[in-house]
Amino acid sequence: MLGEKKSDIFRQIPSVYIPKTVLIKAGDSKTARIEAARIGYPLIAKPDIGERGRLVEKISDLKSLEKYVQKCPINFLLQELVAFQTELGVFYIRLPHDNKGRVTSIVQKKYLSVVGDGRSTVEQLLQLNPRAQLQVNFKHDRLATILKTIPKEAQEVIIEPIGNHSRGTIFLDKTDEIDEKLVSAIDELAHLIPEFYFGRFDILCKSLNDLRQLENFKIVELNGAGSEPGHIYDPAFSLLEGYKVVLQHFRLLYSVSKQNKQRGFSYWSFRKGMDKLKTIKKHNQLIKPLI
Repeated sequence: MLGEKKSDIFRQIPSVYIPKTVLIKAGDSKTARIEAARIGYPLIAKPDIGERGRLVEKISDLKSLEKYVQKCPINFLLQELVAFQTELGVFYIRLPHDNKGRVTSIVQKKYLSVVGDGRSTVEQLLQLNPRAQLQVNFKHDRLATILKTIPKEAQEVIIEPIGNHSRGTIFLDKTDEIDEKLVSAIDELAHLIPEFYFGRFDILCKSLNDLRQLENFKIVELNGAGSEPGHIYDPAFSLLEGYKVVLQHFRLLYSVSKQNKQRGFSYWSFRKGMDKLKTIKKHNQLIKPLI
């Protein structure tokens, strides 16, 4: 539901379907350097326990890696940078008593970017973008160089390669792309993961058609009961429509939980849930100032 370790989740997914990923202990610069050289630059660094894009960084070289190790106060992952350009969030649900699941949501992520006019700097172009004004930290080290560059006319420059709301990403509803072939492909993937019935695959792929064939893709995140059907964040979606979809998914989550209880899995106590919430709150406060 929340506070899970990404490293534990990745261990349950067949390695062929995920990027090269290694867990680094907080402050372990030596291991980080060795593993980064093995994976190859550029790469992605992310907290082992994290959410909302906090402390997720693209690491371009040894210098930026050293800076990341110094500022990250918790265990983190180094992950191969996947070259595929299409990023999707695919929501999957299967009731434990059923043999086949379904795909209830597909969202495509459009990274925050600007298009050059041959005269203005990236920073000047971003100043014209209301989304950037709300969500870009113009003082962050990772933007120091790019903000001063002047893109050529019609040249698109991606500002944030991390697909998260908090980093300016636009979410586009692609649920109309759901078909039997895609459902079968995602169902096949989900069956490979022990006791996985409800959650969202975050996938980088060459295209949706390739994903239907289970070709040219990597799972970069797998989110469980705490995840959302991302298509509700499409700018065209109304607030009421979003609530309706979320409540539908809560009902299905309840059904999954109820059937798992019948299969012998215990519910958490109220106290255990509250203790977990307190722990996560402290954890988030630890990394929040470092976004």
